Amino acid sequence: MNKVFKYLLPPLLIIGSIVVVVILAMNRPEPEEREVITAAMLVDVIEAQSSDGDFFVVRAQGTVRPRTETTVSTEVSGRLISVSPSFVAGGFFRAGEVLAEIDPSDYQAALLQAQAELAGAQARLADERARAEVAERDWQRLHGTDRQAPDLVLRRPQVAGAEASAQAAQAAVMRAQRNLERTRIALPYDGMVRSRQVDLGQFVGAGTPLGSTFAVDVAEVRLALSNQDLAFINIPDLGRDEQDLGASSPVTLSGQVGGQSGEWSARLVRSEGVVDEATRLTHVVARIEDPYGLLADTTALPLPMGTFVQAHIQGQAMDNLIQLPRAALRDGQRVFIANDADQLEIRDVEVVRATPQQAYLRNAIAPGDRVIITAIQAPLPGMALRVRQASPERAARLVTGDDLE
Repeated sequence: MNKVFKYLLPPLLIIGSIVVVVILAMNRPEPEEREVITAAMLVDVIEAQSSDGDFFVVRAQGTVRPRTETTVSTEVSGRLISVSPSFVAGGFFRAGEVLAEIDPSDYQAALLQAQAELAGAQARLADERARAEVAERDWQRLHGTDRQAPDLVLRRPQVAGAEASAQAAQAAVMRAQRNLERTRIALPYDGMVRSRQVDLGQFVGAGTPLGSTFAVDVAEVRLALSNQDLAFINIPDLGRDEQDLGASSPVTLSGQVGGQSGEWSARLVRSEGVVDEATRLTHVVARIEDPYGLLADTTALPLPMGTFVQAHIQGQAMDNLIQLPRAALRDGQRVFIANDADQLEIRDVEVVRATPQQAYLRNAIAPGDRVIITAIQAPLPGMALRVRQASPERAARLVTGDDLE
């Protein structure tokens, strides 16, 4: 009996333990149910704005350079006997003003000699013509008018030679006159002197550089633009008269001159028509009238040559677009939206134009949509959000690119 009890006791204890556990489990109290709380992410939003009728502004930069620049050289040789006070670096001169004068005495003498030779040649021509008339009358008296006289009898070769000599003498006079005029050095435009390389009393030969000047009627700025930028501005067609610029895009130039900030109005006048193989950019040219303010009564800040300027080109207007800060784009073609239920929506958009500060979209966004500007590390459509309107200061920093969170 004890032996049977010894073998049955362990299984009975195990079975009893199981029964006790089951009874306790069946009689345990139900756990209290708690409401599941989902954590919502705090995000800042801005409202999408319509850009209907707005003009795209294309930004570029460049250096102001003269349209007309001249290296002033002599055409005759001699000693400089006069140099204008305006012929100094930075000096302003008018069209036709004599900047320097070479000693004209040798050229005046050459002109007198040429005029004397011309007078002698004309006298010889008159004598030969008179001789020819006498010879023709003598032939007619002796032989009548029915028989043609030989050219030598009528002295026609001698007359032709005298006429050639007179023409050569006339050309010599014209050449001597031009050389005399070339002793007075002037330019056909109102301009400014960039540099001067000679001085009073110096002997100069033909072709000697005297200095460098440029015209002040207009200046130009070369602006490098991408193909995308070119699609939104108006440039006169190649070969078109540059004076007909009514349809070209206006340009506002801004820069620093002498510690002062200034703005100048310009206009696109042409494209250089060549794509740079290294940068894949195309240069267009903006023109500024009277950059120094010397040709008209004006109080505008002068725009010196060589000034580095920022250019804002007014482009074409387009309707039905949405304008957002560039930093609001995600992966270049997506936007995060907080919907009416304060949940995240991820929308693919079509970017018509993008600048470092702004992006213009054509679809998927409507004015007033709440665009999220807060960075979201793991965005999931439908995730809960706590929405906060971005402050005007932060929205402004976002537009300028100072806040790129």
